Amino acid sequence: MKDMPLGRNTAYPKSYAPELLFPIPRQDNRRRLGLSSGLPFRGYDLWRAYEVSWLNSLGKPVVMLAEFMVPVHSPCMIESKSFKLYLNSFNQTRFDSAESVRQRMLRDLSAVAGAEVLVQLSSLDNLDGFGPSLPEGESLDGLDIGIEEYQPNPALLTADPDSEVEQVLYSDLFKSNCPVTGQPDWGTVVLRYQGPEIDREGLLRYLISYREHEGFHEDCAEQIFRDLMARCTPSSLSITLHFLRRGGLEIVPVRSTEPSRLDFPAARLIRQ
Repeated sequence: MKDMPLGRNTAYPKSYAPELLFPIPRQDNRRRLGLSSGLPFRGYDLWRAYEVSWLNSLGKPVVMLAEFMVPVHSPCMIESKSFKLYLNSFNQTRFDSAESVRQRMLRDLSAVAGAEVLVQLSSLDNLDGFGPSLPEGESLDGLDIGIEEYQPNPALLTADPDSEVEQVLYSDLFKSNCPVTGQPDWGTVVLRYQGPEIDREGLLRYLISYREHEGFHEDCAEQIFRDLMARCTPSSLSITLHFLRRGGLEIVPVRSTEPSRLDFPAARLIRQ
């Protein structure tokens, strides 16, 4: 971790530099969460990049949007600042076509993650489906409750075993902090579940309790999934954490008991 570029002054690259990509092993946090013997979820980490550019064969800039899907079973995450630096290394490099750029990105990112990464490039004149939308389900944020805890406390989660429901709930009040720089990471949590009815006030208190927590985006999603499964025992559960972008790059971790389907372009919420 001491070698990662996050939190350090770093010169921006002048040409294509795949060696800038920095892997972070998933196993350390999963071992801390008691998930090292097998994953109780499926899913992926979706990265959406708004600052993707390179030069065509004539030296003229090309600008596109990009989406990347890193599967949850990959041995490594990709550190966010190294990802931004890597994407910026394309800015002054010439490529024959968008497909050659996509193939290069697919190869580089898959090598660092340790599993195949999906890559989609979208032209700015063909952006059907990229428009922002509101979250599905019911918002928890109108609950008039007091908050006293700002570090994750799974004891706040309870469920009624006598009331079986299928619900989609969300909150825009989620905030955690980067474990390296301390910068705030803002997001919207969407929870889809079937099983004993989760106490909504306790759920909102639990989600807000991450407000002073330091954790990577992906790790926060896995901790929330673990705690909800352990405390509320749903028969099915899907957690989507829509984090807001920083430096032109946003991350959306998805963890689910069900098979996860990803359509490009992926859903983008109003705050993203």
